[in-house]
Amino acid sequence: MTDPLKQLAENYHQILSGVGEDPDREGLRDTPERAAKAMQFLTRGYQQDLSSLVNGAVFESTMDEMVVIQDIELYSMCEHHMLPFIGKCHIAYLPQGKVLGLSKFARIVDMYARRLQIQENLTRQIAMAIEEVTNAKGVAVVIEARHMCMMMRGVEKQNSKMKTSMMLGGFRNSQATRSEFLNLIRNG
Repeated sequence: MTDPLKQLAENYHQILSGVGEDPDREGLRDTPERAAKAMQFLTRGYQQDLSSLVNGAVFESTMDEMVVIQDIELYSMCEHHMLPFIGKCHIAYLPQGKVLGLSKFARIVDMYARRLQIQENLTRQIAMAIEEVTNAKGVAVVIEARHMCMMMRGVEKQNSKMKTSMMLGGFRNSQATRSEFLNLIRNG
């Protein structure tokens, strides 16, 4: 069985050669292994699962009003060009007898962000995971991100930002609830 790190490093060695570099020159000699380790780190979400990540951190609560967690940093990579997109995630939910430990929201965002994908799917995955774990009456997720595939290549638009949202349950069914959430994150 091939060692995944070794295989990745060999692939990076070929990429360096393919772009016209000498992978054996001093400055690049260790780059294939460093790049392989970085890629494993940047995609570590594939080695995580929701149940293990939450690890029972769902607690009984009588709270039934909106809970908002705002400005969770996220770093991901688009599946089309394998270039980073960087931004922040805002989450709200309407508890129904249970609340989730605060740090678990950031961990859920990271787990899904550290996979190759598109922002639209990332937004949906986070919302669905929080709904599954909390059984909330509603979940809302908004992600704002800057995509290097738009900034560094292609159209090279430096000020572009993509915003996506997913509204479930009470946030989808009630304009007032949705508006309250959007106003909170806008003015937060």
